[in-house]
Amino acid sequence: MSVIETVDLIKQYNGVTVLDLPDLKIDQGERFGLVGNNGAGKTTFFSLILDLIEATEGQVLSKARPVSRSDHWKSYTNAYLDERFVIDFLTPEEYFEFVAGLHRLEKTEYDFFTDRFADFFNDEILGKGKYIRDLSRGNQKKVGIAAAFMSSPEILIMDEPFPNIDPTSVIRLKKLLKNTEATILISSHDLNHVTEVCDRIVILEKGIARHDLQTEKNTLEELERYFTAE
Repeated sequence: MSVIETVDLIKQYNGVTVLDLPDLKIDQGERFGLVGNNGAGKTTFFSLILDLIEATEGQVLSKARPVSRSDHWKSYTNAYLDERFVIDFLTPEEYFEFVAGLHRLEKTEYDFFTDRFADFFNDEILGKGKYIRDLSRGNQKKVGIAAAFMSSPEILIMDEPFPNIDPTSVIRLKKLLKNTEATILISSHDLNHVTEVCDRIVILEKGIARHDLQTEKNTLEELERYFTAE
């Protein structure tokens, strides 16, 4: 069953088409990777799914209903796109408690979250008495990524989650992504990481889906050939 679907979706800026996805479908439980060079339209697509920007034509459906006409999707969708998704004048503890309150999590659920992410935080996030804005860029990102997992969403969207975090945390994040039951949408410039995590990868070029691949043992080589071809 498709949980995300585009219907004649077009996004233009000043008359220039930056995204043209007429009929892309993402199924429930799929780990979906989106790759492409800068300006390919990856963040634009995610922003349309989250109703952060308005489509020029067409629409995005979440569970068969337009995201732009209803808030139904907000109860089961979570995302981290960039630092705008955190409140940086709070401490990590204050921010996590705020997010937990939004989702009406019980204390046992909150405690489970902090236990689950203890390794990912690597003793660098909690109990340090720092505001999020005073953490390193990588640790700020880890706060935002962790918060996106907190409510155990059905759909989890992450734009470039791997840069700026340390190698140990990247390995732990990939394990978390592979072990979650959510439908996951990830964009990444790192072909190795996205191939390891995702079972389906779409190559986006100038807003158009050029290739739609099921991940196999030769997928990484296929992606590398595509992006190195003259």
